[in-house]
Amino acid sequence: MRNRVGTFILAGVAAITLPFNLRAQNAPQSGSSKPAAASTASAPAPVHDLSGVWNMHSTPAQRKYTGNTYTAQPPEMTAWGTEKYAATKPSNGPRTHSLKDTDDPVLKLCLPPGTPRIYLQPFPFQIVQTPKEILMIYEYDHTVRQIFIDGRTHPDDVLPTYMGHSIGKWDGDTLVVDTVGFNEKTWLDRDGHPHSDQLHVTERFHRADFDNMTIDITMEDSKALAKPWKTQLNFQLRPGWDIMELVCTDNAAFENFEK
Repeated sequence: MRNRVGTFILAGVAAITLPFNLRAQNAPQSGSSKPAAASTASAPAPVHDLSGVWNMHSTPAQRKYTGNTYTAQPPEMTAWGTEKYAATKPSNGPRTHSLKDTDDPVLKLCLPPGTPRIYLQPFPFQIVQTPKEILMIYEYDHTVRQIFIDGRTHPDDVLPTYMGHSIGKWDGDTLVVDTVGFNEKTWLDRDGHPHSDQLHVTERFHRADFDNMTIDITMEDSKALAKPWKTQLNFQLRPGWDIMELVCTDNAAFENFEK
């Protein structure tokens, strides 16, 4: 059980300074005189099981960066990507525009963030596993992502979508997820870096122990990126949490935020 602190707008504004911040529930209560409990070693990770509710956990290196992307170093882009990037008007990061003027597809139109940008939305997600597929249920806008693990390949006529078409397989204790089939309506991050329909995302989910999981992400796009863009995100298991309902259109007050 947990309480939501703030709204979608406040979460978005907070992400301007720390996209990898822990949720408010993780912070010590104000006025508490009790010292923080010493951390204890986590139990071993279960075999081929990522199920549970997970929340972003920032590393010391990530806390040093106050932008709204994955790494301190921006991606190396092609001429096409650079031109597209210069034309975007993000409401976060070093090129901040007002919420009234931004053309961020998430904030302006409530469109799905896409893969992998959805990880930068400061809300948890739940992983549910079946023999056929792994479902990622993101709290943000109740987005559901299917990762097929039944041995299928990507279809030749894959339909371009926001989240792409994902297939996965186990490589030892790491789930390797391959995603293609994107439309061009999303950004790679909050700072406005674009991608084309050639985007190819590879994620490696590794549960280091029972309570901690890393996702190594590689973004490749021959049209937008001059070379692959790589990052690692870190997550903590929250066994006492349930996914809550958050609907972007119900929080559309940001449209009048500065009016």
